[in-house]
Amino acid sequence: MTPEQIDGIRKSSKLAGESLIYINQFVKEGVNTAYLDRKIEEFIRDNGAIPATLGYNGYPKSCCISLNEVICHGIPSENTILRPGDILNIDVTTILNGYFGDTSKMYWVGEISAEARSLIETTKHCMNLGIQQVKPQNQFGNIGFVINRYARTKGFSVVYEFCGHGIGVKFHEEPQVDHVARANSGPRMKEGMVFTIEPMLNAGHARCKIDKHDGWTARTIDGRLSAQYEHTIVVTSTGYEVLTDVEGEYPL
Repeated sequence: MTPEQIDGIRKSSKLAGESLIYINQFVKEGVNTAYLDRKIEEFIRDNGAIPATLGYNGYPKSCCISLNEVICHGIPSENTILRPGDILNIDVTTILNGYFGDTSKMYWVGEISAEARSLIETTKHCMNLGIQQVKPQNQFGNIGFVINRYARTKGFSVVYEFCGHGIGVKFHEEPQVDHVARANSGPRMKEGMVFTIEPMLNAGHARCKIDKHDGWTARTIDGRLSAQYEHTIVVTSTGYEVLTDVEGEYPL
């Protein structure tokens, strides 16, 4: 990516991150996920952008909202109502002036189980471990290696049927960023590369099943909980910049 392109991606990524902060106030008991989707779409459009998922390969909504045993690509619905103990991932991708920014995080309603809390904390830590691997000349496999190694120490499995991806001027580009990989494998990172790291961890088996009725919703095969965190990252001359970080968690 050129410096001009990276600046455009940075602005779109900032908006995507801000949308996840904005929606937090609406995540509460009794709210349906279609309402959350509408609020996110309004926020994105009010800030001069459009939601990338809307109409993408036929996807019908402006974000993905995945509850409990849903791993990813949960379709917001009037019939999906938040209840105490629920955990959910909200995944937003924005297109601002032709540039894409992609991020997701976990939310929860009221008191959640000890297992759910551990899963959420472990998933975020796994993403952070993956981000710390980003630097010129490191190999992409090391991202998946450290993620999978840590997740296993906590008793969780890492979904291998979905992966991170290049992003910027298209929604999905090269490279592919696996979250389960061998150490010192894969292509090398280069300054200016932009991609997502978005590990999905399951409390049970790593595999998923896709709902036949919609062709999108991916669930755990055993009905146990799943969690995901995601950031968009650019490789810099000395390491990385987390473009979707709007809370200062990753200082330059």
